[in-house]
Amino acid sequence: MRIVPAVSVLALLVLTGCSSVPDSASGAAPTTAVTVSPERVRSLREDIDALVRAGATGAIATLTENGQTLTVTSGVADRSTGAPMPAATPQQVRIGSVSKVFAASVLLQLVSEGRIRLDDSVDTYLPGLLTGDGVDGKAVTVRQILQHRSGLPELTDFPEIDEYRAGVQHRTFTPAEEIAIALRHPSQFSPGARFRYTNTNYIVVGMLIEKVTGRAYSDVLRDRILTPNHLADTYLPGAGEADLRGPHPEGYAMIDNVLTDVTRQESSVAWAAGAMVSSGDDLDHFGLALLAGKVVPDAQLREMLDLQHTDDFPVQYGLGIGGAELSCGTQFFGHRRDRRIRDDHRCDP
Repeated sequence: MRIVPAVSVLALLVLTGCSSVPDSASGAAPTTAVTVSPERVRSLREDIDALVRAGATGAIATLTENGQTLTVTSGVADRSTGAPMPAATPQQVRIGSVSKVFAASVLLQLVSEGRIRLDDSVDTYLPGLLTGDGVDGKAVTVRQILQHRSGLPELTDFPEIDEYRAGVQHRTFTPAEEIAIALRHPSQFSPGARFRYTNTNYIVVGMLIEKVTGRAYSDVLRDRILTPNHLADTYLPGAGEADLRGPHPEGYAMIDNVLTDVTRQESSVAWAAGAMVSSGDDLDHFGLALLAGKVVPDAQLREMLDLQHTDDFPVQYGLGIGGAELSCGTQFFGHRRDRRIRDDHRCDP
């Protein structure tokens, strides 16, 4: 949320409508036989090499096409040792706000089962949670929470909401504590009035899932999404779990003008809004399964992908996922906050 490790380029980026010529490529480590065109691999390598030249420590890009997956890397995985970024072994990294796509998927499964309704108020399920200056849980719907149209104040505007510093201090947060912190500020706008990307919304999503199921969000996520889709490198760390479980590059960020190793972070800070760990292979597999209707039932998937105009976001936004049509007619779906969506003659992300 606040800290973005400068170790990888790993977002949920799914393109539909692209074609390529089956071939192999040097400098890539395939998990199976490569069927991605050399031109696409060269284009991807140019992009991540440029990121490293611009100052990123390293980058990982995973490409899946025609059922085959390959990984392209650049830079180093550890500044202290100079070890190159591995390509042969899937690397676990913190996926930040891509976590929101997973949370939205779980909630929409519950919608499909009739256990929660999108146009009910949050107060229907979490009475008394959202109260404050201009904030009323009776006026905020579940749909508005998923769409970032609730008007709730932004949790990350408060300095104590910092994954790295919380990890250093061995400080954990509960979702209720974080909502209370966010509600020190007034509402940003009336519910439904406009779009404003706000992490607080997805802390509420996690709480809704726990309330409706009576189980910990991490357990529901595991049983409904991770295990059925065989996402072995994907998980939500528990409170107090600051290290990554599997092979991973180190993470770096500028803190007080000093480049700092921020690999260890407190996961309870970002929680359902941004604390998940995954690999490129797993994210590709999940994204393709989601768009194929294998994660969320068709009716709810259509609502999820019903993209709405946004004023302060690089793409249109649905329920937990963004999208845009590139100039060549290719449809992009994914989750990222910066405005650097590439749209050129190659139509690569």
